[in-house]
Amino acid sequence: MMVLLGLILALVALTVAGLVWVTYTTKRKVEAAVPPRGHFTDISTGRLHYIDRGTGPVVLMVHGLGAQACNYDYALIDLLADRYRCIAIDRPGMGWSDRPDDAPASPRAQAGYVAEVIDKLALEKPLVVGHSLGGAIGVCLALDNPEKIRGLALLAPLTRGGDAPSPAFASLGIKSDLLRRIIAWTLATPMGMRNTAQVLDMVFGPDPVPPDYGTKGGGLLGLRPKTFFTTSRDYIASLADIKFMRAGYAEMPVPMALLYGTQDRILSVDTQARRLVADHPQITLQETPGGHMLPLTHPQVCADFISRSDPGL
Repeated sequence: MMVLLGLILALVALTVAGLVWVTYTTKRKVEAAVPPRGHFTDISTGRLHYIDRGTGPVVLMVHGLGAQACNYDYALIDLLADRYRCIAIDRPGMGWSDRPDDAPASPRAQAGYVAEVIDKLALEKPLVVGHSLGGAIGVCLALDNPEKIRGLALLAPLTRGGDAPSPAFASLGIKSDLLRRIIAWTLATPMGMRNTAQVLDMVFGPDPVPPDYGTKGGGLLGLRPKTFFTTSRDYIASLADIKFMRAGYAEMPVPMALLYGTQDRILSVDTQARRLVADHPQITLQETPGGHMLPLTHPQVCADFISRSDPGL
């Protein structure tokens, strides 16, 4: 009996060691394939990576759940850089930016990190572009620090809550940091590689996934254990400030505009956009055929929307 138990424990240990080795080697490969392409500065969460390109009024770009600045650098920045200075950040803990494991992850806390970036880079009242969760962060930034920005141009943003959780995020609903860390270094990477096509179809669909999304769009960075850990914490905290946001829309202190894909499979255009605008008609809405990942799949539509939504022009 003891021999059998020992064999079982040895098999478990070998399996765990194998999973950790796969995770580590994959991490090294994807970091080599998608190196930092911008600059670094320091804020309270540690080193922060950002892309800075173009000249003109500042547009500050905040990405969504599980993503990084490459989502904007894929094509959208190129379409705006002739008339804007585009700053796209890796949110703390994502991409190449640091964040302590126990740092607050709510949208309002992350809005505070973005406010630090504005101050550190001495940005003059940027127009904030936020995608998905980045939209919620932008709303919280506008409500807490309206004097720092000139407006919000939000792409498929989380604004109200109320949608059923997408199956694309089923693996992220972990509330224990210890369990989250264990899964990040064992199961998350191999499962991510196995389920990539299915998850991307839910996130991008019905739009096709760009063939070079993994490298140029930064998607491969999602296979790192750090990304899984941070994304899970962000997902759990994503609705923490919905009541605060909903209470602020009536007197939103800066102009706010939304762009939404009518076929979005992650967030509902009806729940997050149409109902919001019906209740608060000073907020504007543009709808377009397409799914959730508009900065990557419809960059020209996004660029035109951002230009039209800029209250400074």
